[in-house]
Amino acid sequence: MKKQGLFIAMLVTILGLNAANIQAQETEKTSNFETGADIFSSYVWRGSKLAGPSFQPAVSFSTGGLTLGVWGSFDSQGYAEADPYIYYCFPFGLKLGVTDYYFCDQKLFEISDTAGSHAFELNLGFETGGFSLSANYIVNEAGGAESAGGDKYFEAGYDFGNFNIFLGAGDGWHTEDGDFQICNIGIGTSKEIKITDTFSLPISGQVVVNPDTEQLFVVVGFSF
Repeated sequence: MKKQGLFIAMLVTILGLNAANIQAQETEKTSNFETGADIFSSYVWRGSKLAGPSFQPAVSFSTGGLTLGVWGSFDSQGYAEADPYIYYCFPFGLKLGVTDYYFCDQKLFEISDTAGSHAFELNLGFETGGFSLSANYIVNEAGGAESAGGDKYFEAGYDFGNFNIFLGAGDGWHTEDGDFQICNIGIGTSKEIKITDTFSLPISGQVVVNPDTEQLFVVVGFSF
């Protein structure tokens, strides 16, 4: 009887754990929330190096074509950026959104022209096949964020599967003199490093050239 009772207890435990695991998997599949993080050798954005080795976490919520989230970048030297955003993706590849570039070393509620810590940007993107095109426009002047208002950035890219290429041009805070220039030319690739039979580590890298500042960057990082 003791053996039978032990067997039954073990069976109930196994079934309970299996049911809990299935429920967790189903919850994960149906969850509208996502979280993740990247670690990169340096933070290079639109052809400009903003920081050294950086930790870049992200949290988002999606429903239908609508996504709301916050993306950040932090390094050991005190650089801190946290960018709330919202966008909507249409089934035919069009994406419309707004991004708030906020620099955490400044006051959150400072929105004046002279010292504002937020640069608000309208985002337009389109993807079809491997081709992508984006247009971005800063709507406000913010002294703390160093945006002049009217800052523009355009980028075109193509993903060939095992690598991708891109070319970007902008003005305002994207270039040294503020004039419209090509500032971001690059090639990127990614792969997964197998750690175990069930876990792989995505790693990606880019080589970036900025003709405006005459600089070359190599950036490598991984995601988890």
